[in-house]
Amino acid sequence: MARIGVGIVGGGYMGKAHSVAMTSVGAVFNTKLRPELEMIAASSPESAEKYRERFGFSRAAANWQALVEDPKVEAVVIASPQETHRAIAEAALALGKPVLCEKPLADTLSDARAMVTAAEAAGVVNMVGFNYIRTPASQFVRQLLADGAIGDVTWFRGEHTEDFLADRTTPYNWRCDGMANGNMGDLAPHPINAALALMGPIDQVMAEIETVHRTRPGGEVTNDDHAQIMCRFASGVKGHIYSSRVATGRKMGYAYEIHGTKGAVRFDQEDQNAVWLYKAEGPEATRGFTKILTGPAHPDYEPFCQGPGHGTGYQDQIIIEAKDFLTAIETGEARWLTFRDGLAVAEVIESALISAKERAWTPVARN
Repeated sequence: MARIGVGIVGGGYMGKAHSVAMTSVGAVFNTKLRPELEMIAASSPESAEKYRERFGFSRAAANWQALVEDPKVEAVVIASPQETHRAIAEAALALGKPVLCEKPLADTLSDARAMVTAAEAAGVVNMVGFNYIRTPASQFVRQLLADGAIGDVTWFRGEHTEDFLADRTTPYNWRCDGMANGNMGDLAPHPINAALALMGPIDQVMAEIETVHRTRPGGEVTNDDHAQIMCRFASGVKGHIYSSRVATGRKMGYAYEIHGTKGAVRFDQEDQNAVWLYKAEGPEATRGFTKILTGPAHPDYEPFCQGPGHGTGYQDQIIIEAKDFLTAIETGEARWLTFRDGLAVAEVIESALISAKERAWTPVARN
């Protein structure tokens, strides 16, 4: 097995998750490439040194430029704020270094398009970190749909709902400033990604975007709290997507329900190790949704545990992501989700923002 030096930009919530994943992925999946935590960069040299010691990196970088340019850093993981993604990715790609970038791909559509152009021109492995769609359960649902298990799909409903800002007395913080930090920049990309992954391209949208609590102790909120998006897929199927950070009672409501001519399927991330499947067959009296617990028969489950129903968790999603990234580097073949998949999400977001402003159905301009 070969070693590969990994550099991670950002040491916060996602920086930690990716550091743990890179430490664990070789043992879990027996990957041919084994990551070495070579270097970490953060908002300051002092923060980088703190994360170096905590996560087990060999070195701390003075800044992200030093990390990207270091010859021992052979692959780069970007886990820093959205507005930094483009510059870091372009610098790494120009040096021929594979890049795994956290979602969303960038803070603007133009930057997302530029990142795709740079990645495809360089011919370098690139991935975007939409981890929720990688659960064994959601991978299984993709298989069910591809196999026609519920017939021809007729409707899609997706959501990502949380309540971390549901209380109007929660003090103003960084999440309340700027559209990139609001619901449309933070939460909405997840259910849109799920819709694209499960249903295919979206042709047009009709959106409403709202700030529920316009002021909070300490400041005025400048971004949105929740949004609803009606959509029409390229397949002709209609759907609805809702995202919210003020959905009282919801903690990780990444959920979807899909109806077809022969059945239906539903999933909720708060119970991420179960898929509910309905098949319109047999006597009406015995029909009903069947709860399927994930196990070794489902994608990417067995490397974690040989017992069905024991389940996987959030960190395991990031480990699956790391496996896919390393496999792409080792084989030289792109693995889903690439920068272009991240761009598709950004294009829907942009069209939804335009729709909400113009209060009209808006086509999604795909690059």
